[in-house]
Amino acid sequence: MSRIAYVNGAYRRHTEAAVHIEDRGFQFADGVYEVCEIRHGFIVDLTRHLDRLDRSMSELRMAWPMSRSALVLVIREVARRNRVKNGLFYLQVTRGAARRDHVFPAADTPSTIVVTAKRTDASVIARKNALGISAITVPENRWDRVDIKSVGLLPNVLARQAAKEEGAQEAIFVDADGTVKEGAATNVWIVDKDGRLRTRHAEHGILRGITRTTLKDVTAAIGLEIVEQAFSIEDMLEARRFSSRQPPASAFRLLLLTVKPSPTAIRAVCHRKFVKPFSTLRKRPRFDTKSGGTL
Repeated sequence: MSRIAYVNGAYRRHTEAAVHIEDRGFQFADGVYEVCEIRHGFIVDLTRHLDRLDRSMSELRMAWPMSRSALVLVIREVARRNRVKNGLFYLQVTRGAARRDHVFPAADTPSTIVVTAKRTDASVIARKNALGISAITVPENRWDRVDIKSVGLLPNVLARQAAKEEGAQEAIFVDADGTVKEGAATNVWIVDKDGRLRTRHAEHGILRGITRTTLKDVTAAIGLEIVEQAFSIEDMLEARRFSSRQPPASAFRLLLLTVKPSPTAIRAVCHRKFVKPFSTLRKRPRFDTKSGGTL
C-alpha cells in the first residue's frame, strides 16, 4: 500500500508529494512542526500538541493554515488512509512560498501545511527500552528560542550525529556554566540524592515537552515530589536515575532511566516504576483523540 501525505489541501502519494522550491520552510527554516504518537488507534495528547503548535505559530507571527477543527479532521484522515494504528504523525506548517526575501511575505500569502503518518515497530521500541540508551554531552550552541518548536534543527542534527559517531543514541546540551539543558530530541530528568524527581524549568531555554507535562501529572498521581531546578553534569552522573523524554513512539514506555558507567557516554537503562501509571494516565479520554474510522 502506498503511503499518503496531505499537502496544501490535497492528499497525495508520499512519493509524489512536494512543496514549492521557494517555500520559506525550505529556504529559511521559517516554520514549525509537531510529532504525535498514534497508539491503538488513538492520537495521544493531541490537544496539548495543538496547543503547543498554536503557541509556536503565535511566537513566530504565523497564521493557522486552517481552523483547528479542520486540522484535526485532516490528521485523522491521514492516519486512516495510511492505516496507522500504532505509529506517528508529523505535521509541519511554514510561512508559505514567496520570492526569496528575509522579511515576511505579503500578509495574504497562504501558509504551507504538510501532514504525514507512518507505522512504528513495537518490537524495536521494546528492545530499546530493555537495553537502554547512551548519551553524550555537547556544548549548547542553539538559538535562544528553543521553546519554539521550529524546523530549524541543524544544531540538533549535528549533536545527534556526534552521538552516533561515538556509539550513543542521544546528545545532551550543556550550558557554558556546566548546567544541563536538554537532549537534542529529549527533555532530561534526574532523581537526585534526596529522592526528588528533578528537571530544569521549562522557560525559553528548553522546549516544554508534551511528555514532560504528562510525566508531571504522573508524579502527582503517585505522590512523587518533583522539583524544577537546574542541575549539572556532576549531579546527573551522581543521580539515582537519569530520565529522558524519548520521541513519541517510545515516550509512554521509556520514562525513567538508570545511569551506568560507559567508556564514551552516559549509559541509561529502562526503569519500570513509571510505565504503568504513565500508560494508564494517557488512556484517559481527556488525553486521547480517536484517529477516526477503522484502522
